[in-house]
Amino acid sequence: MNLGDTSWPELCEPRLLAVPVGATEQHGPHLPCTVDTDIAVALCDRLAKHRAVVVAPAVAYGSSGEHAAFPGTLSIGQTATELLLTELGRSADAFAGVVLVSCHGGNAAPVRNAVRTLRSEGRRVLAWSPTGPADDSHAGRTETSAVLALRPHTVRLERTEPGNIEPLPQLIDRLREGGTAAVSANGVLGDPRGASGSEGRRILRAWTESLVDAVDAWASTTER
Repeated sequence: MNLGDTSWPELCEPRLLAVPVGATEQHGPHLPCTVDTDIAVALCDRLAKHRAVVVAPAVAYGSSGEHAAFPGTLSIGQTATELLLTELGRSADAFAGVVLVSCHGGNAAPVRNAVRTLRSEGRRVLAWSPTGPADDSHAGRTETSAVLALRPHTVRLERTEPGNIEPLPQLIDRLREGGTAAVSANGVLGDPRGASGSEGRRILRAWTESLVDAVDAWASTTER
């Protein structure tokens, strides 16, 4: 069930609300700026095929200040992202609970803080994010493969080139201090070469299974 196609009388039976939480930011010279949002929406849609959830319209802007040096990045910052998700969660009391599917690493702290606040108020909320290799954290092979599976026409394969392939834990301090441009001239953290749609489909299946398992585990705990 998609909230964008649903009227209120169809929502009288409480269901979980799945919220895609993405971003609008540069993803190297070869990927569109909507990668994180596209993946979040796809995963929520896949969750809805396995469990009784309503998929909300995506939160397409987040905390992306680390990518500000690159054109195409639109960021509302950490404070606004946290407030947006907190108020969104507060407004969703008609649902059985809220699942925030966040696919942008820069949203981690705002999502975590919003979840903490909402849970302290007695609301049922879960946050989940996909995982990937530490040396392939942004616009590399993982995300490029996922987008080739979802929106292949938006991928400029002729522009794929490696970026910084150091593991993220080794980069994070420099990245936080100077932004992505301080550690990668092309905005890529990883190496997108060799990406494929078939690999992307395998990645999306694995992420979907992880998301479904997380929702099931959370639901079984909160229903006790």
